[in-house]
Amino acid sequence: MRWLLVFLGGGLGSLLRFELSGFVQARMGFAFPWGTLSVNALGCLAIGLLATWFDERSGTSIEARHLLVAGLLGGFTTFSAFGLETFRLLEEARYAAALGNAAGSLVVCLAAVAIGIAIGRST
Repeated sequence: MRWLLVFLGGGLGSLLRFELSGFVQARMGFAFPWGTLSVNALGCLAIGLLATWFDERSGTSIEARHLLVAGLLGGFTTFSAFGLETFRLLEEARYAAALGNAAGSLVVCLAAVAIGIAIGRST
C-alpha cells in the first residue's frame, strides 16, 4: 500500500512541479532559473511544515506521511528532502555532517551532471 501512496503522490508532485516551474519561468524570463528556485523554496517550506506536523502531532497516519512527504514532495522536489536532512543535522549540532552533506551534495551532483553530459556527448 505504501508504494501505491508514494506512486500517486509522486505523480501529482511531478505534475505540480512542471506546472509551477513553467508558470514562474514564463513570467520571470529565462535569464535565471526562477522556476526551479521557486519550486525548491516552496518544497522546502512544505516539507518543514509537514515533517514537523507528522513528527510532533499524535494521531497522524504513516499513510498520510507516505502520500504527502515521500510521494507528493518527493515528486515535487527532492531538494526539500536535502534541506530537511541538512537542517536536522544542524539541529542535532552535527555541524560537520551538515556541512559535509551540503558541500558533498553540491560537488558530487555537479560532477555527476558533468560526467553524464560527457558520456552523452561521446556516444
